[in-house]
Amino acid sequence: MFTGIISDIGLVSNFIKVKDFQAKIFCGYKCEDIDLGCSISCDGVCLTVIERGIEKNNNWFKVEVSEETVSKTNIGDSKFGWAKGKEINLERALKIGDELGGHIVTGHIDGTGIIKKIENIEGSTDVTFEVSEEIIKFIAQKGSVTINGTSLTINQVNKKSFNVNFIPHTKKNTNWNTINLEEKVNIEIDILARYVDKILKTEKKNYE
Repeated sequence: MFTGIISDIGLVSNFIKVKDFQAKIFCGYKCEDIDLGCSISCDGVCLTVIERGIEKNNNWFKVEVSEETVSKTNIGDSKFGWAKGKEINLERALKIGDELGGHIVTGHIDGTGIIKKIENIEGSTDVTFEVSEEIIKFIAQKGSVTINGTSLTINQVNKKSFNVNFIPHTKKNTNWNTINLEEKVNIEIDILARYVDKILKTEKKNYE
């Protein structure tokens, strides 16, 4: 489980097909603090560490990514997907005693969105994301959403899109300062919205 508060920006060293796929990611985490088998959120995707090491004084870890995950996230995007030099948001799994600074995040991506508008307003940046009908029905004004692993507050909601405002601190400490129009992003719906939807559907079915 994660909180959506990014703790490091990773740099993809390589992304190759080995049975499924494997990615080597340079990071600021100390090698000795990364346990084999631990979970790290990589641009919002919960992935398991299968190897780690140090190369020229730079720490790195390696993760395995299934073909399904590649196809259903921004990882396999032909233009903005994972390739050498790609910056990605990283977060270590939540531990007992850690501060829950964002909201509850599982690292299981519900779908993707497309960046349709980027507008700089007095230091902050307002970004419009276009999403599917399946995603937009779970998006609520002033509610929470996780995009590329970042816990964010929703400003406005339209029929097929929603807006989020990025403050300078968020842009400085994540990869959100390098975004592009038409870039694909990973979206995880607030898990509480999923549970509420499930309860309402169950109650409706019971009354039918």
